[in-house]
Amino acid sequence: MSATFFYRAAALVFVVTALGHTYAVLSPPPTSTEARAAYNSMKNVRFHLGGRERSYGDIYRGLGLSLTASMLFWAFLSWHLGNLTRSAPDAIGTLGWAFFIVQLAGVVLSFLYFHLPAMVLSGLATVIVGSAALLALSQK
Repeated sequence: MSATFFYRAAALVFVVTALGHTYAVLSPPPTSTEARAAYNSMKNVRFHLGGRERSYGDIYRGLGLSLTASMLFWAFLSWHLGNLTRSAPDAIGTLGWAFFIVQLAGVVLSFLYFHLPAMVLSGLATVIVGSAALLALSQK
């Protein structure tokens, strides 16, 4: 298998993860009493931030959707790196490894703070991006 294949597979994993993440951020509030209370306090407690009235729910949603945008950029970057491994592998330089390190940090954060699907998908993306970076290095 080639580095191009792995980078394109990573792009697919990032798109699937972005879709799932967006659904989770925008999904209806939880049904348990305790979770509903936490959700409501995040939405109802308002404060001024940057000249505007906000809630922690607003910040949660904004940060969540920002992460979705980053994942879509990672999908684009993966696809682009896949193209570069064919046409100009020397142009990638250390970017493939830097991309791998960012994904590795995501795995650690997923295991510290998130649930099983996030752990699995971030781990899968990291293994795929690392494999692509290693193969791209050997293709030079």
